Amino acid sequence: MEDKSFELLTRMYGEFTEFKKDITKEVRNVSNQVTKLENGLKEDVKALFDGYKQTYEKLEVLDSKVDRISKKVETQDVEIKVIKGGR
Repeated sequence: MEDKSFELLTRMYGEFTEFKKDITKEVRNVSNQVTKLENGLKEDVKALFDGYKQTYEKLEVLDSKVDRISKKVETQDVEIKVIKGGR
């Protein structure tokens, strides 16, 4: 009985050791894939941020131009009212 138990335990230990090696390899493989994904995502996020920054800067320029045009239109409205009132 003890021989059978010892053989069973020996076989189980061997299988467990092999299973542990396989799992370790799989974990390393997954870890490498995650690292590759993270590196790719960093580049994508950087590109998206650069695009956002450019869009924001362009929006600021356009907003400034619209403000200047609005002031000109207001000034012209006042001038038109003065001219019409002068007649």
